[in-house]
Amino acid sequence: MEENKRQKQVGQLLMEELSDIFMREGINIIEGGMVSISKVMVTPDLLEARVYLSLFQVKDQTALLLKIKERGWEWRKLLGQRIKNQLRRVPELVFYADDTLDHVFKMDQLFKKINEERDAQPFNTNEA
Repeated sequence: MEENKRQKQVGQLLMEELSDIFMREGINIIEGGMVSISKVMVTPDLLEARVYLSLFQVKDQTALLLKIKERGWEWRKLLGQRIKNQLRRVPELVFYADDTLDHVFKMDQLFKKINEERDAQPFNTNEA
């Protein structure tokens, strides 16, 4: 389902503010890896925000995602202090791991493998 203009605006606002909160709280670099917010999608009633986190070189992604989810009330409170004049209600935050970078990396590896195999095969020229 396509987001309307207001949903996109609120999503962008939440993404900017949450990114700044994560940076100030030191969540963006943790355990030798990086955490960034790749996308925020807001429901049509603006009461729930789905926050997609990109976890780069994080050893235990599920444990880190669980830690972030456990502190969700804290992130929501900090977010509310920042956007209280722009939204009537602060949306509930639901965190998800964004695995698009993993898919891109896997696809890149597959293309490299295909190209290497193609380059390794001798050319078959059928001369008539």
